[in-house]
Amino acid sequence: MTDADGRMDALVGTMLATGVVTSIALIVAGLLWHRLATGVATFDAPLGGTDALRLLVGDLRLAMSGRMSPRLLVSLGVAVLLFTPYLRVLASVVFFSAVERNWKYTVFTSFVLVVLTYSLLMR
Repeated sequence: MTDADGRMDALVGTMLATGVVTSIALIVAGLLWHRLATGVATFDAPLGGTDALRLLVGDLRLAMSGRMSPRLLVSLGVAVLLFTPYLRVLASVVFFSAVERNWKYTVFTSFVLVVLTYSLLMR
């Protein structure tokens, strides 16, 4: 294994761990906030009829406008969890094409990225 491979492995591991921990923190914070505010441990948060990207964009708009809510924190946590593997594959495409110049792996990983993109954008 080359030094670049080791750095890529460390980057991917850090990305995945950071994504999962961030997701858990957002979801738990949202659920605790809701529980403390209402006394109820569950809530209705309909998400049907939208794709992951639209959900994320809408949630980011709400967060940037300062309209935070328990549902928004949980929704952002789910979005972080959904997009973490996507960013990992994107980083792999960049690594295989720019660092290793391995065109076979670049093509395979790009195909996976296209499939993931399609799945995140379709309802």
